[in-house]
Amino acid sequence: MATDNIVIVGGGLAGATAAKTLRAEGHGGPVILLAEERHQPYLRPPLSKEFLLGKAGDDALPVVPEGWFAENGVELRLGVPVTGIDPAARTVAFGDGRTLGYASLLLATGARPRSLPLPGSGLAGVGTFRTLDDSLRLRSGLAGGGRNVVMIGSGWIGMELAAAASAYGNSVTLLGLEDVPLGAAIGPELGGFFRSLHEANGVRFRLPASAAGITGESGRVTGVVTDAGEVLPADLVIIAVGVVPEVSLAEAAGIAVRNGILTDAALRTSAPGIFAAGDIANALHPFTGEHHRSEHWSNALNGGKVAGRAMLGLDAVLDAVPYFYTDQFDVSMEYSGFPTLTAGPPTIRGSLEEKEFLAFWQREGRVVAGMSVNWPRSAKPQKTIKQLISAKIPVRPEALADPGVPLDRLLPEA
Repeated sequence: MATDNIVIVGGGLAGATAAKTLRAEGHGGPVILLAEERHQPYLRPPLSKEFLLGKAGDDALPVVPEGWFAENGVELRLGVPVTGIDPAARTVAFGDGRTLGYASLLLATGARPRSLPLPGSGLAGVGTFRTLDDSLRLRSGLAGGGRNVVMIGSGWIGMELAAAASAYGNSVTLLGLEDVPLGAAIGPELGGFFRSLHEANGVRFRLPASAAGITGESGRVTGVVTDAGEVLPADLVIIAVGVVPEVSLAEAAGIAVRNGILTDAALRTSAPGIFAAGDIANALHPFTGEHHRSEHWSNALNGGKVAGRAMLGLDAVLDAVPYFYTDQFDVSMEYSGFPTLTAGPPTIRGSLEEKEFLAFWQREGRVVAGMSVNWPRSAKPQKTIKQLISAKIPVRPEALADPGVPLDRLLPEA
């Protein structure tokens, strides 16, 4: 099917940013964005943070301003799931048998929440968390306070949702498989910092523990039974045990998949004319020479830009240092770097007790990741951390820990 269509499958940040990039680079041909959800493309980070807490309104969510798609000639089709891809014919298929041809195709289908096959998981009041509708539903359930909330999952989303539930005045208990929450991500010392933060705000932990079943009455949840036999009262249960990249279209089409869709640094897949970006892309990163898949918004943003340029045949490489942030109670944290390269305890500058510190992870003497907690933004710590990572130079841990040594003094001279 001869066509000059650029088709984007996925209505999240990566897909919308790619469409925006195509127009910014001067592409005048047809661009069609197919979104399974019925909402216009929106940002996900506020859903578990300020939007969930009612501190931000609907205007904090859109990726592009109202009317941008129509004004820029991008055809946005909402509520339109794609059911198949034919790489040889260069078409995508829909459930009603129709097809749409493409010259270039971007897969940006994101991820779906991982489910748990628990008895009682279908009861009212039990849910996962991923979408705008999920956030609206949970906010409605939490806002009145005075409810028993059980959080299953001790990762970043689980901890953010626990913080929000507690802030609304609910009684929160969190279950996780780790000895320390976030331990796999940032180690026991900093995971312990976040646990103490939550406990100081009334959150209770059952670690390590898992849910064995969910009890209910008249079709609605009443409790969670742990693997130790404890019954935790529950009016709401949120399952936040990670996500699974939504690669079913790629797998069925014979596109190479391994922990996401495998791509090169320009986000090209194994199929000609097909690219992947965002949560589903397991992309080759020039910094490590290895494939990395990131589920954070900065990866979707940067990936959308790279994919947009690459689909036009322009030079583009996804070489940004990964970044994410979290807000929990009175703690604002930012993190840059490669978690897969970290090992052992970090070097700390500042004070965990005063909730103001930097943490650095090194490998062979080089900084590979860094975290800032409540550090003055005017100091631009994340900018310098990214520069230290990119520089690939050995840095003495004593210098990283010493508040008397400005971080930018550790950078190589220009």
